[in-house]
Amino acid sequence: MTTVKHPISLSSALLWVGFVCAISFLEAWLKFRAPGITVPLGLGIGRLVFDALNKVEWVFAIAIAFELITSKIKTKQRVNLLYVVPLLLLLVQTIWLLPALDVRAELHIQGQHVPSSSLHFYYVGMELIKVVCLLSFALSNLKIEKK
Repeated sequence: MTTVKHPISLSSALLWVGFVCAISFLEAWLKFRAPGITVPLGLGIGRLVFDALNKVEWVFAIAIAFELITSKIKTKQRVNLLYVVPLLLLLVQTIWLLPALDVRAELHIQGQHVPSSSLHFYYVGMELIKVVCLLSFALSNLKIEKK
């Protein structure tokens, strides 16, 4: 039998993973392949979509935090770390990385020269770490008992 220790955390973590995978690993590059989409138009769409994704991620992060804080069921420190790492990465993305990428996108939209940068690689790396941690966190919320 499988039991779920923290159902809100489990569903929030899995939804969070789904959103990140759908937006960061699919929509982000696929929109530029659509007919008629120019780079400035794609960047404008991307700015809106990633701003919305960031807000949705915070909803999931807060839902998980609320359940972990208010739950009477204690979790192991390793399990909490699997949540804290994505939370810290989300904080870094919100405070530093997304605003920096936003400035670059705006410069490109205005037709200005934008020097090459590793910021997108940082973003993708952070997204990969978040997905791995959140999937591990979700699986740690399942307790499977063998008969």
